[in-house]
Amino acid sequence: MRAIMTTTGRPRGPRTVRSGPRRFGTRMLANARSQKETSAQQKKKILMLGGTRFIGVYLARLLVDQGHEVTLMTRGKSPITTKIPDDTDEYYVSYSKAVRHIACDRKDSGAVESKLKNESFDVVYDINAREKEDILPVLSSLPNLDQYILCSSAGVYKKSDLMPHFEVDETDPQSRHKGKLNMESHLESVGANFTSVRPVYIYGPLNYNPVEEWFFHRIAAGRPIPV
Repeated sequence: MRAIMTTTGRPRGPRTVRSGPRRFGTRMLANARSQKETSAQQKKKILMLGGTRFIGVYLARLLVDQGHEVTLMTRGKSPITTKIPDDTDEYYVSYSKAVRHIACDRKDSGAVESKLKNESFDVVYDINAREKEDILPVLSSLPNLDQYILCSSAGVYKKSDLMPHFEVDETDPQSRHKGKLNMESHLESVGANFTSVRPVYIYGPLNYNPVEEWFFHRIAAGRPIPV
């Protein structure tokens, strides 16, 4: 099953999501923490790749707060969890205890297969994969996944003056984001149940890219702000 979602534009079909630039931060986290209603039947075992920066930091908390069992796979070269401004001392201690960790470099396919061969997960959230080769050892090691959720990019679309983009718009196989497109194609070719999210601009606390700066420059120059 295939689901492609572009985070901008008018809804077209049941799987299209409309929104402007995506913000991760206090409001999303507060809403998530007020909705801890996940039943035992809905609880999922989740593997997340890219869970220690920006999107992943908040997404991991969201999933833990909903009652899921979250495992972060990282190289282990930096702290697995860090306290963020939204965390109380009590919450951070609880969150840190809840998260599991697998130390592994995803670029080492043999190591990935070795680490995951005795693991069982329902869902993979892949935030930092860039090339098709990045997802191959994960897929081969976890053949019984319910869903693979991939963070792609709106950069896969062919450049056009007609905006906004829709999921059915033509893509550019020579885009600098072609690795994302290749991953989507591979997931579809092997019959994986996957969801690929193609965000445009993602902004908010802990962002390591100067995305907001682009808007401020436009404001200072008196130029219109795309929404």
